[in-house]
Amino acid sequence: MSNNAEQVRNELGDFSSIICFKAVVVGTEEALGEKAAAIALISAGRNRGKQVAEQLGLTGKGVSGAEVVPQLQAALGKDGTRLCIIDKIVEAGETITVYARETICSAGEVQGSPRKLTFTLGAIQGVLEKATGKRFRGKQTESVLRGGSHDVVEFEVLA
Repeated sequence: MSNNAEQVRNELGDFSSIICFKAVVVGTEEALGEKAAAIALISAGRNRGKQVAEQLGLTGKGVSGAEVVPQLQAALGKDGTRLCIIDKIVEAGETITVYARETICSAGEVQGSPRKLTFTLGAIQGVLEKATGKRFRGKQTESVLRGGSHDVVEFEVLA
């Protein structure tokens, strides 16, 4: 899903490999340190998520997180950019919990890896913020790398 209806590159198309994306993540961590890299990658993801929400026409709709699951599956899943598969979004009070799998952040990591979702967390957060009109703080609570069935992220409303 590019900003334009046409492909970004004529011959190679819109997609790159996970290997290259992971090299960007690791290189950013080496250059900035783990915490600063996480902040930068989450911010980049939030910006991308906001773009996705705009492209899907979700901006300012005030929709619930659960209502956007089919659109996110199409935009971010196997028929979209392949960032991740979102299986469900559960809302409880001021918390939104997102259950994702095959996330780009966890791809290729060994079991037990301490890797956390950064770009993926930010992208989901950006979509939810644009769709709901609220500001969130996200944190990963489960990981497929550490025994979970999903990469689970909880978003708490800030404002």
